[in-house]
Amino acid sequence: MDRLTTLMDRFQLAVRAAGPGEANLIALADAAGEPFRILYFTRGPLPRLAAEALMWAARVEWSGQSNPFLAALPEIVDYEVTGNAEAQGLVRLMQEEAEGQHCGAQSVINRLGEVLMVRLLRNQIQKGATEPGLLAGLADPRLSRAIVAMHDHPGRLWTNADLAQEAGLSLSRFSELFGAEVGETPIGYLRRWRLILAHQDLMRGDRVEAVARRYAYGSPEGFTRAFRKAYGVAPVSLRTVAA
Repeated sequence: MDRLTTLMDRFQLAVRAAGPGEANLIALADAAGEPFRILYFTRGPLPRLAAEALMWAARVEWSGQSNPFLAALPEIVDYEVTGNAEAQGLVRLMQEEAEGQHCGAQSVINRLGEVLMVRLLRNQIQKGATEPGLLAGLADPRLSRAIVAMHDHPGRLWTNADLAQEAGLSLSRFSELFGAEVGETPIGYLRRWRLILAHQDLMRGDRVEAVARRYAYGSPEGFTRAFRKAYGVAPVSLRTVAA
């Protein structure tokens, strides 16, 4: 079960070298100059840091608050990399590319940055969350199976019973646990996820009727009502902008 790939695919991640005033991803070095800690500031801004501790800084763009996983992360994601040779190596390579200004450096930084972010996010999922939300749901090995199923197959006609089966829980226990950990009902989360994806598709220029069918709405009119309630505008207006 892959808890991150659909989120990485649906919400474009971009990483580039940046100065401390613009950065939201930084690597800190120890007294020996080795990276030991990576901090990702999901809301910004960066605090004042001792110049000697700052090894490298970057700006991460990941679809803003329309990304439900980003919205669920804590304000500061703290990734300890002491003894983690792979993560430390990624930081060094990104630093070398940024400082060397080689041909194609930005492409290399972006790709290495995506690998580093996946590792950072894996670590955060393993640590879990103290507040209800998507992160807490993905950190639970039972709920995560149901959430990934919704992420991967948003157009399926899911019922609570189907999702409980995915999680390997009774219907009552699944509903109770999902509400406590994620902070909303399973079907409520599914509706919100579908509308987030629908918004993306409409901005890409897809037809309203096709998007409604794709995400299991019974009619374009029903989809339009749900979309307007969530975003305050009719879906056709986004398609017009995209065109």
